Amino acid sequence: MFACVKWQSALWPRSLTAALHGFCNLGAGRGRQPRLQQHGMHKHLRRLDRIWIDAPIYFVTACTKNRRAVLACDRTAQILIEEWRAAHERHRWAVGRYVIMPDHVHFFCRPEFDAKTFSEFVGSWKTWTSRGVHKLCGPRSTTAATAALWQREFFDHILRSGESYSEKWDYVRNNPVRAGLVSVADEWTYAGELQWLRL
Repeated sequence: MFACVKWQSALWPRSLTAALHGFCNLGAGRGRQPRLQQHGMHKHLRRLDRIWIDAPIYFVTACTKNRRAVLACDRTAQILIEEWRAAHERHRWAVGRYVIMPDHVHFFCRPEFDAKTFSEFVGSWKTWTSRGVHKLCGPRSTTAATAALWQREFFDHILRSGESYSEKWDYVRNNPVRAGLVSVADEWTYAGELQWLRL
């Protein structure tokens, strides 16, 4: 079981600005076009303002406030999953594998082109899921409607290789077994993969 600790600033993918600019203008002079443009080759390269490299995979753990066991039910889990699916359009983040436990979640994610910052993405996901769960529960009381679903802090770790992704997933997917919720990992309903992430 992972403890939730305060998030620290994470590494952000580096960018190379206008990396092909000089190359595409080699040989260009007054009155004539660069060689690549003259022959109509690889014109799409001129549209690449930025090239992103070393985009990492983040492993994230978020816990419910006061460790309330409210997540591992069909309707709540669906809200969490739908917001992970929406992360591509809303935040330009791809979410891969996940496990939803009764009082916390684990998931893997990575930034895409023009992605929001990691903290903005996770913060927005927590906000949207909180709204969805509160709406699901209904207006039982003012306290229930405004109570925070998640702890403010969350744990994150940057994976460095495809092997570490596989190893981390093998460990995480067996959390329900270690917690005594199921006998084998495949029996746990609240786990899956939304997008294929590769290092």
